[in-house]
Amino acid sequence: MATGRTHRPATRSRGIPEATVARLPLYLRALTALSERSVPTVSSEELAAAAGVNSAKLRKDFSYLGSYGTRGVGYDVEYLVYQISRELGLTQDWPVVIVGIGNLGAALANYGGFASRGFRVAALIDADPAMAGKPVAGIPVQHSDSLEKIIQENGVSIGVIATPAGAAQPVCDRLVAAGVTSILNFAPTVLTVPDGVDVRKVDLSIELQILAFHEQRKAGEEAHTDGAGPAAATRAGSDDSADQGPDGDVPAVMPA
Repeated sequence: MATGRTHRPATRSRGIPEATVARLPLYLRALTALSERSVPTVSSEELAAAAGVNSAKLRKDFSYLGSYGTRGVGYDVEYLVYQISRELGLTQDWPVVIVGIGNLGAALANYGGFASRGFRVAALIDADPAMAGKPVAGIPVQHSDSLEKIIQENGVSIGVIATPAGAAQPVCDRLVAAGVTSILNFAPTVLTVPDGVDVRKVDLSIELQILAFHEQRKAGEEAHTDGAGPAAATRAGSDDSADQGPDGDVPAVMPA
């Protein structure tokens, strides 16, 4: 069976922009749902709506894959599923280790979407001796003393860090030294890695803070409208135009 150690995705060598790469999983999720409903073809407008992007951006993204669809017919769903899966490296086996089997690590281990998307949880690792041997999601937890050996034996190139913040960097350093070149970090800290190592950070608190910003902004707009009346609201809308972005609907200071 092929492993992540010997096969790497071709996105960088083919010059696919990172923003496009970030949207490919959204397209794949929408296409997979269509495939499960036995839908044979889909238009760019329908697929874009399902993925939450505009159709022009979708067509541009697909042009990087060499897929342009058929006028009047649309895109072949099954072929696009295969094409995007291949581009993302999901047509092969990617062994993954999860380090830190607390509540979050255990939840990740129990996530059923890994296997269906080309990822195999090769090992669960924790520094607590009391955790050693305990099964989580049917996989026995192994002590962190064996981390390097586990990575070598399983050909692991992707590591998931779900440790407390203070332990994340030392764990990251050991993963990288053992040959891991891609890390998904759930710890609330910024990791330092050498060139050639990719890190993706998932920080739920930051996402909630961004949502809080939007909620506060919406509440302020509602209060302003309710208290000032329609005429003042109209004037406010006119005054706000200086802060709008180039499309006229998104303030220039709004985070991406």
